[in-house]
Amino acid sequence: MSALDGLEVRRTTTAQQLADGLSERIMAGAFGPGHRLRESAIAAELGVARNTIREAVRILELTGLVRYEVNRGAVVIAPTPEKIEALYTARERLETAAAIRAPRPEQLEAITRAFDELTDAAAEGDTGRIVDRDLAFHQAIVALLDSTRLDEFFTALTKELRFYLTVLSKSETPEEVVAQHRVILDAILLGDHDKAVAEIRAHIDVSVQQLKQLLG
Repeated sequence: MSALDGLEVRRTTTAQQLADGLSERIMAGAFGPGHRLRESAIAAELGVARNTIREAVRILELTGLVRYEVNRGAVVIAPTPEKIEALYTARERLETAAAIRAPRPEQLEAITRAFDELTDAAAEGDTGRIVDRDLAFHQAIVALLDSTRLDEFFTALTKELRFYLTVLSKSETPEEVVAQHRVILDAILLGDHDKAVAEIRAHIDVSVQQLKQLLG
């Protein structure tokens, strides 16, 4: 690897770190829907090159949190019912397809462990960690499909799902989150595929309706 290659790797890593930081600020509400991300202002505030900020914003665009508008540049997404439906439909298709499969012991262990970690996070009341563990639980369910490509696809979805779960956390208690996931876990542990599918669909349907109300 040449010296130039090394510099490019470091710059890309910095851009990803900045994208993660900006993503967290968007999730926390520091940048609201429709807010314009001024690259020059962010670069000046953080003391980094504008090109690096531009790369970070491009990463956010790929995750669905930001879009480019003519004459405005990068703006934070303004969720619509159609976007929410499309995202959660993709999620439902993956998770229900996974739920009808017979899990191996190590897969059951991974799902159970993810639920236990979600329960621990709920007990601490840490919203960010609850969202992380919530997504990890559903990622463990999708893993039942035994497809690394589908795992990667769901991971990409979680970038945008994280935004919506953070929004939902404002209307749900940690105890409610745990209860919603416990019924899914119980159905999977019992090997009741029909109930697991029904509980996943019910969970997603409720989330979609709540989001439409909260973001409407």
